[in-house]
Amino acid sequence: MEAYPPVCRLQRDRAGRRRRFDLLTKPPAAPPDWLFPIAWTILYLLMGIAMGRVWRAASGSARRQAAALWCVQLGVNGFWPVVFFLWQEHGAAFFLLAGLIALVLAMSAQFSRRDPAAAWLCAPYLLWLLFAAYLNLGVWLLNR
Repeated sequence: MEAYPPVCRLQRDRAGRRRRFDLLTKPPAAPPDWLFPIAWTILYLLMGIAMGRVWRAASGSARRQAAALWCVQLGVNGFWPVVFFLWQEHGAAFFLLAGLIALVLAMSAQFSRRDPAAAWLCAPYLLWLLFAAYLNLGVWLLNR
């Protein structure tokens, strides 16, 4: 048994994962690390605004369907870093991301029927996911 308290162990594990990620070969056009939290903050704000618009524009089963798709894609979005970073299953993460892109397309179509502006608010998210898929695929293929 290790003598480290759990918090120290978590920090050490996080640092180890970070070092392993830094050692991976990344595809061309990989952005600097500082860009990711900025981009995701903006994207989550846009997603929230889009869902809020649909929530106000729809009612009944249309509202529930749109909210369900939004929640499912958000859950898949949250699971991707676990697969990619924690489990280091880059191939599985790529296919999960492809599924997420399909969910976001379905969500955008659902949103466009309720509030077209809400669907357009999802466009930057979809573009970022396509770029993320390129990066994910590149990491997977370059580090096999």
